[in-house]
Amino acid sequence: MTLIFETPDENGARKSSSNTDVINGEFLELVPNEVVRQRCTFVSDDPAFAGAMVMTWHLTSIGGETEVRVSAENVPPGIDHRNHQRGMNSSLANLASYVEQRGSLQVAAGADI
Repeated sequence: MTLIFETPDENGARKSSSNTDVINGEFLELVPNEVVRQRCTFVSDDPAFAGAMVMTWHLTSIGGETEVRVSAENVPPGIDHRNHQRGMNSSLANLASYVEQRGSLQVAAGADI
């Protein structure tokens, strides 16, 4: 996956170039309605941004709702902790908004959303 940014970052915050982040992803574990575990390998000439991070999404049913927790392991040291935390929180907020807009979401096993 390649993220392309309209404005180049001259401060070096991009991992692959001044206006891109390139990430190769693979699923390591998929347990329906419970766990999504994926490896994200960052493509970068800068060792501070290169490497493989593992992200795990845990889903827990609580009283008719679903709690989603996400964790990251082996985050490359060049990735700012606060920005990474903001990004994960933004992903969770976007997921909540997506689901809430659809009301009560019923998904059959193996269905794509």
